[in-house]
Amino acid sequence: MGINSERDIEANLQIGPTDQGMVRIFVESQGIEVPMDFDPEEAEEIAEEILAAVAAARQMKR
Repeated sequence: MGINSERDIEANLQIGPTDQGMVRIFVESQGIEVPMDFDPEEAEEIAEEILAAVAAARQMKR
């Protein structure tokens, strides 16, 4: 499955700080839980990648 492969799967996404000073991205779907912890610097890099993808997607819609 690649980035352009569509699936009809629902998932819940939660993002927030942990009590250990990490940023957690938590994905839950069909009884499977995937917690991913990142230090704040890594989380900023992920946020920048998401914003770059948003900009690219907006350009494709034009």
